[in-house]
Amino acid sequence: MQVQPAKSRTFNLGGLQLDLRATVIVVASTLLLMVDYYHRFLPGDTFSAMARAKAIERVIYYLAIPLLIIVAGFRDKPSDYGFTFGDWRQGLKWTGLILLIAVPVLALASRSPAMLEYYSRFPSDLSQLIPTAFLDLIGWEFIFRGFLLFGLARLMGPTAVVVQAVPFASPTSASPSSRRLAPSSAARSSVGSPGAAGPSSTPSSSIGSSTLSSSSWRTHESPIS
Repeated sequence: MQVQPAKSRTFNLGGLQLDLRATVIVVASTLLLMVDYYHRFLPGDTFSAMARAKAIERVIYYLAIPLLIIVAGFRDKPSDYGFTFGDWRQGLKWTGLILLIAVPVLALASRSPAMLEYYSRFPSDLSQLIPTAFLDLIGWEFIFRGFLLFGLARLMGPTAVVVQAVPFASPTSASPSSRRLAPSSAARSSVGSPGAAGPSSTPSSSIGSSTLSSSSWRTHESPIS
């Protein structure tokens, strides 16, 4: 995984010399996740309406605000954090590979009573589900596979793939264990793959391919806390 080098900036906090970008990225991501988990600002009178409202909020939390920090705060380019088009053919190849792994695993996991009970609340109408899932996933993928992953990779290299996996799994704690383990395992495979969520020696479609592969099997979390 190759990351665009950035000029290192540090600051002193109580005798600790901290990397400015990494600190802002970790603190901002943590606060945004907490606000999303504990608060709801847009109303909804049905479960579908609440899910759609929550997805719109998450576009703001996980896409708009991180991009604002990148552009206005860091003076960096969004493409330095994976928000760019690239080799879509390579991305489709990795998407197909991930689907071959994820779909059979989820087909088995989806038969468990816990999974059936959890997802019975979600709308079966694809005209409602697909737009809501897309809005939910585009920001979700960027904050983890882009903002956190590329931002921390400048400081710790490929280890950032492992680090971003921890907060990624945490917000799914309310869902069944079979749902958490299967998709998260497949997601880990897609993170380090060219065209999925990290640039290689050739340009790759980072967020686009990652969202495409994830949206094929990862339904958004329940908007009800």
